[in-house]
Amino acid sequence: MTTRTEAPTLAEDLLLLLFQPNSGGRAGTGTIAGENTLFHTLAGAVLADLGLGDHVRTGAGRGGSTRVEAVADHPPADDILRSAWDYLLAKPRGVQTVLAAIGPTLRSPLLDRLVERGDIRREARTALGLFRTTVLGDGGNGRRARLLDDVRDVLVEGAERQPRVAALVGLLSGSGTLPQFHREIPWTAPVIARAKELEQGNWGAGAAAEAVTRTVTATIVNTVVAASVLPPRT
Repeated sequence: MTTRTEAPTLAEDLLLLLFQPNSGGRAGTGTIAGENTLFHTLAGAVLADLGLGDHVRTGAGRGGSTRVEAVADHPPADDILRSAWDYLLAKPRGVQTVLAAIGPTLRSPLLDRLVERGDIRREARTALGLFRTTVLGDGGNGRRARLLDDVRDVLVEGAERQPRVAALVGLLSGSGTLPQFHREIPWTAPVIARAKELEQGNWGAGAAAEAVTRTVTATIVNTVVAASVLPPRT
């Protein structure tokens, strides 16, 4: 099997964090948290990644909504990000529309990438000596633990909020999955308050050169969180 060497996307990092080792009822097997709203969360990560790379910009839509448009002549190299960028290049669209369009097909290719990187292990097993099933396990390369350390540093230690980690935490908080990390990240009042700040786009001060990117990405994260709990506009 070929090992992926390209830098992981934000959506890959998010899916890896949502993977819960040893949660599948048997030792060495895991499940993915937040499956019911996963397509919203992963699509939000794709949009946020496009924002971090200055591939999209946001603007005001009808009724106070947020619209996203592609920055022409600045496509991303990654094929998953490029597909979303191409969709937006046709015309600006509301965030909820984008989530519904790109989200449902993201889980499988992103999971394949994590397996190719060795972050997650996929293996076939036989249940009851009859039924073939596929289980997921920790890849053992330590990348999930490192990502979790970054999230913990921000939420527990109050570390500086770098845009990429801030986006990850905001999306995790908005997905409602952060309480499932209580063993690694104590679910305390200060942690909850910091998570809500990041969810709402309050990322703190940063380098002036990053101000526009930070604002665009924070707006996307905040809008994605709202879109995940609101009915779509018609």
